[in-house]
Amino acid sequence: MSQVRVAIVGGSGYTAGELLRLLLFHPQVEIAQVASSSHAGQYVHSLHPNLRKLCGLRLCHYDDLSTCDVIFLCMPHGTAMQAIERYRNLAPVVIDLSADFRLRSPDLYLRWYGKEHPQPELLAQAVYGLPELHRQELREAALISGTGCMATAAILGLAPLYRAGLVDQGQPLVVDAKVGSSAAGATPGPGSHHPDRSGAVRSFQPTGHRHSAELIQELGALAGVGGSWRQTLAFSATAVELVRGVLVTAQVFLNTDLDEKVIWRLYREAYREEPFIRLVKERSGVYRYPEPKILAGSNYCDIGFELDTDQRRLVVMAALDNLVKGAAGNAVQALNCRFGWDETLGLTFPGLHPI
Repeated sequence: MSQVRVAIVGGSGYTAGELLRLLLFHPQVEIAQVASSSHAGQYVHSLHPNLRKLCGLRLCHYDDLSTCDVIFLCMPHGTAMQAIERYRNLAPVVIDLSADFRLRSPDLYLRWYGKEHPQPELLAQAVYGLPELHRQELREAALISGTGCMATAAILGLAPLYRAGLVDQGQPLVVDAKVGSSAAGATPGPGSHHPDRSGAVRSFQPTGHRHSAELIQELGALAGVGGSWRQTLAFSATAVELVRGVLVTAQVFLNTDLDEKVIWRLYREAYREEPFIRLVKERSGVYRYPEPKILAGSNYCDIGFELDTDQRRLVVMAALDNLVKGAAGNAVQALNCRFGWDETLGLTFPGLHPI
């Protein structure tokens, strides 16, 4: 089989750099072009120095893109939706890593993004690019959306409970997400200035985070309530002194008395065949719960839990690398699904320890 030719648009950002790192070693992929509106003409390795001697491409301008098999869009939120038809005319498969096509409902988009979506008909066509939940739909998809890094961790951590109908939806779902600085992107800002960021544990969005919408959409579908979600969702996001990493701690109340063995069996059955989900629950040691530090560079999501039997409260923990399983790696996994390849192609790096 001939290689699939791909182009990456928005080539200067961290997500594009991760896509390049992964796809350069993907046996079924040829990277044909990398485009940037502001860095055209520069070598890719001048922006992504870890790729020296691995990638000899120069960045082209968006206007110089040619047809290919797949286009990855790594542009800022709100950009892809304005020119999506142009990219769809260049490639039969478009994978957009921004938030522009993550939500199926125009009403949900309006509520959480505060404006009308300019392409509402495409929202229903796009497939939410989380293979663990949408593997079948991805196989026929022409437009695939990326997933929010914190949303990905929370959804994967909670999905088995909602699918099994074990959540008391009359009680709040409380989600606390801690995330590293790379989630803010490559463009410097006041929050990423080293004297302000170093040593910080900064609550940057204690309420109203847009990733809440993805939880409502995906967990609501698993619970069978669809757009009729009524459960109170309390989502808070905190910036911590990591470069890479997400740790979600979710507190959910169960609707029946269960012991940990039953819950363990539920998770084990749900994720037994998933190549990138690892269940973590050790009796002792530093790494007895999920820890994003050891996931840096990998496409794994580690999930663990602790049961408070007195309150029927389950504390679910999920960790991942926000640039890989939370962005570029998840997109490559979705690409593998789309073309019927082994989902692990290009994604077998295990992370580093110690680091």
